[in-house]
Amino acid sequence: MKKIVASLFTAVALVCAAPAMAQQAQPDPAAVAAAKDLFDSMNYRAVMHGMMQQMAQGLAGSMRAGATAAINNNAKLSAEEKQKALAKMEADLPAAVNTMQTVMNDPGMIDEIIDQTVPIYARNFSADELKQIAAFYRTPVGQKMLANMPKLMGEGMQVGQQIVARRLGPMLQKAQQEQK
Repeated sequence: MKKIVASLFTAVALVCAAPAMAQQAQPDPAAVAAAKDLFDSMNYRAVMHGMMQQMAQGLAGSMRAGATAAINNNAKLSAEEKQKALAKMEADLPAAVNTMQTVMNDPGMIDEIIDQTVPIYARNFSADELKQIAAFYRTPVGQKMLANMPKLMGEGMQVGQQIVARRLGPMLQKAQQEQK
């Protein structure tokens, strides 16, 4: 279980760090201001908080599914060893989920995400384009979109996790067979 949790932390760190490592041109200050206004119009902080809550709710299931698939598809383990590994994973899972949820529920993390996301928007959209997007989010349809965003993201993540889990098991099994 420790290896699985360490792998998850490493994967998240690499995915999150990759954009920060890329060399980026400085965005136009007017576009930065417009991006900040866009985030205000989107109530981005609340949307991010909602998405983090959705992710946190599905975390135990996702971690359990990934660990279960890895254990069950490990051809090197006997049926008895698999049962022991599954029992250990179930015993260790609450602490691992708690650790991940603590990270995801840190309000400072959302501040960091916003601080580092504003320049991305400012580099990819002009100030005028950002103002147009912000105007949309201030409309009733835009507000409805924002209100439903955490739910949509949560359901979308569940679909993605199910698809990945279905594909991951056979891939892990194939990789383990190739290692023999």
